[in-house]
Amino acid sequence: MMFWRSVVGKLWITILLLVSFVLFILTVMLMEFFENYHINETRKGMTNTAEKIARVLEDHPGQEEQLGLEIAWGMVDDDSKVTVIKDKETYFYSSGDQAATHVPISFFMNNRDLSAVFSKDKTVDIITPLPGISNEVDETQYLMIGVPLHQFEQENGAVFIYQSLEVLEETTRLTTKFILLAAGVAIVLTTIFAFFLSTRITAPLRKMREAAFEVARGKFDTKVPILTHDEIGELATAFNQMGRQLKFNMNALSQEKEQLTSILSSMADGVITFNRDGTILITNPPAEVFLRYWYYEQGLASENTDAVPSEVMELFQMAVNTEKEQVGEITAQGRTWVIIVSPLYNKRFIRGAVAVVRDMTEERKLDKMREDFIANVSHELRTPISMMQGYSEAIVDDIAQTDEEKKEMAKVIYDESLRMGRLVNELLDLARMEAGHILLNVEAVEINPYVNRIIHKFHGLAKEKGIELSVQFDSEERDFRFDPDRIEQVLTNLIDNAIRHVPDSAAVIISGRTDEKGIYFEVSDQGPGIPEDDLPFLFERFYKGDKSRTRGVSGTGLGLAIAKNIIDAHRGNISVKSKLGQGTTFSFFIPRIIV
Repeated sequence: MMFWRSVVGKLWITILLLVSFVLFILTVMLMEFFENYHINETRKGMTNTAEKIARVLEDHPGQEEQLGLEIAWGMVDDDSKVTVIKDKETYFYSSGDQAATHVPISFFMNNRDLSAVFSKDKTVDIITPLPGISNEVDETQYLMIGVPLHQFEQENGAVFIYQSLEVLEETTRLTTKFILLAAGVAIVLTTIFAFFLSTRITAPLRKMREAAFEVARGKFDTKVPILTHDEIGELATAFNQMGRQLKFNMNALSQEKEQLTSILSSMADGVITFNRDGTILITNPPAEVFLRYWYYEQGLASENTDAVPSEVMELFQMAVNTEKEQVGEITAQGRTWVIIVSPLYNKRFIRGAVAVVRDMTEERKLDKMREDFIANVSHELRTPISMMQGYSEAIVDDIAQTDEEKKEMAKVIYDESLRMGRLVNELLDLARMEAGHILLNVEAVEINPYVNRIIHKFHGLAKEKGIELSVQFDSEERDFRFDPDRIEQVLTNLIDNAIRHVPDSAAVIISGRTDEKGIYFEVSDQGPGIPEDDLPFLFERFYKGDKSRTRGVSGTGLGLAIAKNIIDAHRGNISVKSKLGQGTTFSFFIPRIIV
């Protein structure tokens, strides 16, 4: 069935039907021509013979009539029959005729067409069946020709010659067989020629089809062999040129796509491209970070790439409807993003929108730091200075009268000076770290004993507050390379913060794991959590989440800033996740290769 649907089959059938139709018309016309030709030639021959017989009989009247008849009968062939009528009473039949086949004279006299030979003295010819002796009409058709016979001083007679058309039909049948045989041979030869021609024509087309499938599969360097120099050869040349141009265009598009991808990936701002219906088409890494923060804020179990913040969708709808740029701001997990949504045009129609997501957390953080820095430093220094000044004045003014009171005041002055010294030392350490002057003493550390030793320092404090302190470390490795003193400083700070901020009878969990990338630590607590507005500023110097500063034990506000610089020095990263009423989790990661 596939053959008839192919170009070869269609072309072969078309040529065959066309030639067959032409041969059919030609055969019909030839058959008609030869049939008429045979009848006309027979008519001419019989008419000529009848006229000759009439002249012979006219030239042999009277005594020579018998001689004339003998000469006349000699002119008649075996297929023809002749009847000579001199008058109603005198008539002759050609020799060889049987009496049973003689045509009655009345037939010639009474037939309207044949009687015109006698009455009008003209030659006539008709095709008619002949009656027999019993006057029954024979179905066989005869060609009958009548020629006037002029007799001296007598009424004109006639010479009738007739012949059965079966002889002509036999000749026609033979001619038809020959024509049909020739037509059959022509059709067979045409079939072979058409199949050969269609195969030769479609062979390059099949090559092009195979090449087209190869190009569709991405093999743009596929070439079609040029077998001829006709239109098909030109088509093959054009196909090869198209393949080269398509490869060039695809390479150009690929380069442009890679360039666009590189640009998007390298952008500091996030980019989200939306379809007309609001479906996300393209995102870059900063935009994915923004969406991950939003997923966590919404409490989604998994990152659903189809979900979009409602604020962004509102800006998208306004941008599409008004065809104007829209600006908004979103806050999630303590970070602030400014969203700029602009309509995206396809020629004259809007086909979507593009949103630029800019993380403004650092800018907001710097603004807040500028506002809070002086207040924080002033507060940290004012308290010990005020206490030292007050107790010093008390000693100078002899308010403390006993030695015990003087020692107590001196002890307070000493403690506050130590506190100021710690503050100054931490500020100097932080300044050296931020300047890149920190030196790491990296060595292989046995992980489990190391972590257990740090936890052991807090057992007394945890037991005093009724806090459950637990360790969950999953690692098949025995040791890991990092600076043990610096990382102990980080863990100590995080654990101390967790214990100081959780309520009594709560839990603090220290967990960790290793993989092919490095080592991960997490310190989770069941405390009240950290307000979202405070999260971006936790790792800034002098920042304290407790604005009242009324805790019994208060730090300098530099611990987390120092911890961040220590982790940065290890080429790692530290982060925090928290929700009010659900606790806080500090996480940091140290890679395997520390440069």
